[in-house]
Amino acid sequence: MSITREFTKGLWEILPPFRLVLGLCPTLAVTTSAENGMGMGLATTFVLVCSNLLVSLLRKIIPSKVRIAAYVVIIASFVVIVELMMQAYAFPLYQALGIFIPLIVVNCIILGRAEAFAGKNGPVASIADGLGVGIGFTISLAVLGAFRELIGSGTVWGNSVFWESFEPFTFMVRAPGAFVALGLFLAAINLISSKLDDRKRRAQS
Repeated sequence: MSITREFTKGLWEILPPFRLVLGLCPTLAVTTSAENGMGMGLATTFVLVCSNLLVSLLRKIIPSKVRIAAYVVIIASFVVIVELMMQAYAFPLYQALGIFIPLIVVNCIILGRAEAFAGKNGPVASIADGLGVGIGFTISLAVLGAFRELIGSGTVWGNSVFWESFEPFTFMVRAPGAFVALGLFLAAINLISSKLDDRKRRAQS
């Protein structure tokens, strides 16, 4: 098993919001700015890596009949840790993300990686898997947030990038705009993926 392979697959092959179409609740809700998207992505990455590691270490001890319940308890424990850390050191971001921080517990990306990968593989591979998927998720949310912030507010990371008379398309930072932005990104990712698949087929033929 290649550790590099386990890490890099999360950056494209199984990119959660755009390739697996998972974790859409925070993807749609918090990406009104690049900062919010980055914050949610990093919090999720912390929980994902730590829960993957602990699940991997305990995989031979946890009875199979209660493994899902055990995974949820492990994930919830790390969510509490990240929530308290954000309250202490990044309170404005914690307020901006609101209920979506505790809702990391039910993020299907984290439970899915615990069940599909960490529960069947060693700790090093599980860390690589969690880190790759987490970084991919963070980049996805930050880029989507930056796009919505740019069009909807005329800023990127809170800095104005347009002329003074620019009228932001505020629709993009509202709930319907999240679906439109996600649809545009999904279309772009599918188009790129299709082009790459065609190149592979030509190279093999």
